Amino acid sequence: MKKILISYWSGTGNTETMAKRLAQGVSDAGCEAVLKKTAETTPDLVKEAAAMAFGCPAMGAEVLEESEVEPLIAGLSAAELGGKALGLFGSYDWGDGQWMRDWVDRMKSLGADVDGEGIIAHLDPDDGALTQCYELGKRLAGKAVLAP
Repeated sequence: MKKILISYWSGTGNTETMAKRLAQGVSDAGCEAVLKKTAETTPDLVKEAAAMAFGCPAMGAEVLEESEVEPLIAGLSAAELGGKALGLFGSYDWGDGQWMRDWVDRMKSLGADVDGEGIIAHLDPDDGALTQCYELGKRLAGKAVLAP
């Protein structure tokens, strides 16, 4: 069974809710969802994953969380991400989603096959955002099954 890594950081629980819904989509599509908090995410988990998703809310002036998420993302290279299916998601309270657009561009520059433009939810994810997360999980599982 192909493993899909879902790594997330959540300060209020909103991004965690999104991660759990994404994991349900992965499982329902027949793959193993490996749900980990960012602090538990190791380079080996990234390497072993057939596909992955990263979740982080907007922080400060629309940036990634700086003590756990940013170091993880900064440590990734094209060797780990090149050609892999990747989804991004998170919640925000202010701004217009610039952190997600920047994150998508950053992951694409490392060769990741980024799904769409990322999923963002304003504060608590509503039914629409949770449906998007579920569908992302199913798409990532589908891409993982086709991956070598």
